[in-house]
Amino acid sequence: MEPEVLARSELEQVRRRRAELRESLDALERALAAPAVGRPLIWGERVRAVLAEVADDFREHIAVTEGPGGLHQAILAGDLRLANAVAALTDQHALIADALHVCLVDAEAPVADEDVHGIRERATDLLAALVRHRQRGADLIFEAYATDIGEGD
Repeated sequence: MEPEVLARSELEQVRRRRAELRESLDALERALAAPAVGRPLIWGERVRAVLAEVADDFREHIAVTEGPGGLHQAILAGDLRLANAVAALTDQHALIADALHVCLVDAEAPVADEDVHGIRERATDLLAALVRHRQRGADLIFEAYATDIGEGD
């Protein structure tokens, strides 16, 4: 397959995954912002369920970008000067996956009133890391393909 055709195919997959991840991040933000006072167990169950969705979407993101024939390989085949940017994003995958794991463990039932603040803090930090990662990924794709990845909407 020609690299340009592969790139278009990979870009479309990334767009779809990006939109799915954005939806999960929006759902996580809403779950974290929901009232927890007097109902930490219900709040924690919802947060944990949404964190699991984020984790699934992030695993898919990693597969599409890092997997065999993935976007990162396609980018490097077209422009080796982007190797540092690709490596930085790949390194972030491991850090974000670790943070996701910590948040999932934190939100395991039963969540008590005294747990809510810490869970919110760590999950909000995770959200910020994911938003920054998405921004850096969009910048990399623009630099490699002179195309705006957009939201896939």
